[in-house]
Amino acid sequence: MKTDVVVLGAGIVGLSTAIHLARRGKSVVLLDRRGAGEETSYGNAGLIQREGVFPYGFPHDFGALFRYALNNTIDAHYHFRALPGLVPFLIRYWWNSGFTQHQNIASMYAPLIENSIAEHSDLIDASGAGDLIRKDGWMKVFRTEAARDAAYKDAEKLSSTFGVNHQKLSSSELKTMEPSIRADLTGGLRWTDPWSIRDPHSLNKAYLSYFQSLGGRLVSGDAATLEHILEGPGWRVATPEGPLEAKEVVVALGPWADTVTRKLGYRFPLAVKRGYHMHYGMEEGAQLNNWVLDAEKGYFLAPMLRGIRLTTGAEFANRDAPKTPVQLTRAERVAREFFPLAERRDEEPWMGARPCTPDMMPIIGKAPRHEGLWFAFGHAHHGMTLGPVTGRALAEKMTGEKTVIDIKPFRPDRFLA
Repeated sequence: MKTDVVVLGAGIVGLSTAIHLARRGKSVVLLDRRGAGEETSYGNAGLIQREGVFPYGFPHDFGALFRYALNNTIDAHYHFRALPGLVPFLIRYWWNSGFTQHQNIASMYAPLIENSIAEHSDLIDASGAGDLIRKDGWMKVFRTEAARDAAYKDAEKLSSTFGVNHQKLSSSELKTMEPSIRADLTGGLRWTDPWSIRDPHSLNKAYLSYFQSLGGRLVSGDAATLEHILEGPGWRVATPEGPLEAKEVVVALGPWADTVTRKLGYRFPLAVKRGYHMHYGMEEGAQLNNWVLDAEKGYFLAPMLRGIRLTTGAEFANRDAPKTPVQLTRAERVAREFFPLAERRDEEPWMGARPCTPDMMPIIGKAPRHEGLWFAFGHAHHGMTLGPVTGRALAEKMTGEKTVIDIKPFRPDRFLA
């Protein structure tokens, strides 16, 4: 079996890349060990974060570092056994999160974020998935005046520099908008530009159907079987239907990218931040009208089709370590006081792994030492947000077109000696 391009990984990044290649006349096979959007792209807060110009950095203030060191928070947790292997990554991550470095990273990252809504809109329209989308932003709410005022100050800077729109909300306005919230709040901040997704998995499936309508195929297979063919089309990967050969291959495997890249001699400093979610019913008469971040506690509530989705912060652990949903337990206890959650609707907590680089930017572009090999991974917290713009830019690069944004800042060789 032969095709022009094999895209390894059917998450939002791989799906989007496959769509844009198929639009350009390429025969494309999407390969995944599971279905579309069933790994990292399945579980998230369901946001297309137009406001997310600054990727999530590592805190530098002593108070936050001390709080995280105690390892009892909702927004961060770590496995002691994983720390020795994570220390080199964390040191580089901490350094890149310094004020000057973070500002520079944001200036390079901004074009990706700025195109996130437009590129999702294109695929949403093409796939007929408009019923899964809300276009009224999301909000973070505050329990103290100090946290509220600091967030307002940061929002003003972000708006003036990058044109991101926001709305400041008083405690009385919050009460009107969300009468079921029980907490005593000092105010809120609403980002008005982002879109929200009522069911991320359904959006992935809609994108898959659109890809298939373009002639694309989804096949089951193990990306780790990829091999470089010196004679022949270039690349071969095993599938239950037999070997699949292609001239070009895209590695869009998220946190599993190293299962392919290391075999080919690439050593990227890729770590993971694991996260958890659970869906809940609501007590009779309760309603959650908006996507809401309890900013000072570090968890998110999102009104999804399946129920209220509670998501946690980051867990620093080995990618394949067993689940330890302690953050979810902590968050649920606080969230039930914040909002009238009812029964759990999932048999067990969902866990996913976000692929992270120490400079907080994805790896997008041509592999420096192999012809026909392309990379698209490392999007950390913004995979859902950046999938479509990444897919378009990479497909344009692969077909020799002018790219919608300059992808040089995300080039793979920035990490390679």
